Amino acid sequence: MRDSPTTNGCSRRSVLGSATAVGLTALAGCLGTPGILDGVTDDENAVAEGPPTVDRSFPQEYTIEELNDANLSDGPGQDGIPSIDDPQFAPSDEPPANLEGGDPVFGVELNGEAKAYPQYTLVWHEIVNDVVGGESVAVTYCPLTGTAQGFYRGESELGVSGRLINSNLVMFDRGTETWWPQILALGIRGPHEGEYLEEFQVVWTTWDRWREQYPETAVLTEDTGHIRNYGDDPYGEYNPRRGYYENDNTLFAPLATDDRFPMKAVVIGARNADGAMAVPKDTLRERTVVEGTMSETPYVTVYDEALDTGYVYRNPDGKSVEADEGTVVVDGDSYESNALPLEREIGFDAMWFAWYGYYPSTVVHE
Repeated sequence: MRDSPTTNGCSRRSVLGSATAVGLTALAGCLGTPGILDGVTDDENAVAEGPPTVDRSFPQEYTIEELNDANLSDGPGQDGIPSIDDPQFAPSDEPPANLEGGDPVFGVELNGEAKAYPQYTLVWHEIVNDVVGGESVAVTYCPLTGTAQGFYRGESELGVSGRLINSNLVMFDRGTETWWPQILALGIRGPHEGEYLEEFQVVWTTWDRWREQYPETAVLTEDTGHIRNYGDDPYGEYNPRRGYYENDNTLFAPLATDDRFPMKAVVIGARNADGAMAVPKDTLRERTVVEGTMSETPYVTVYDEALDTGYVYRNPDGKSVEADEGTVVVDGDSYESNALPLEREIGFDAMWFAWYGYYPSTVVHE
């Protein structure tokens, strides 16, 4: 069922009424101000190029015009939620004092280098412009949709536009000021309209789990250059889960709705030229291996118990995939869950309402 992209009468400030005045002016969560980014800047000091784009084919449920018409704003404008552009890190044995073992972190491993980005820090900033494994990247997080995604940024930087679509963060690049809805990874306004960002895998896990698997990891500190109440999430809490993350209310109406799962049930979503798919994370934890098809092509999603995450693979040849005592057996040979001899897809955690809102034709694998 498609819905109009209007607010549902529940303002962000009413949900976050307990936040401090400082917090309200700096709230993370895809806020914005009308009139910002209506066109492309001609600032002669701007970076001439935006981030690198790739030739890819994702399902497009809405026209670019419809997506632009659906953008909303309700708070600070462009860069009102400041990205972290000079991130500082600590070794795993000297983590930030506020970081507890069960707290969510967003883990990245590129070219042999591992880094962890605490959720309680990114909730105030949403974007970290960083270099990992020699690659210029942006690690991004939208609290309202529970999505952590990574993008290659080249010589540009990504920032928070102050807009949201389908409750989801709309980024902009500081080179061309193109708008990029996070989940879609698609340029919808500006010189890169109709183009896609290149992604890399970001793992939603916990600090204990990540540093156990990557003991040499670095971890983002609270030395961000900004004064925020780090450790005090304005939307609620993940450890244990409460507030916005626990209830079934959204601040803005989704682009489309489906009642098969609770609105904020976590699914692992993936999309490519075959279509869009989602695997309920609770189902994956229980079954370890979940198979299904998109456009008649077999897919398999496997659970990684160590990191409490899942990996999505395209399996066009229909190879046999089974779980076996902590490993995954493919046609008789054992592999780690993140290294199957199959074509791996980018998959990431998302709240069901947000994933379905963008991809109402999504196929659910259970």
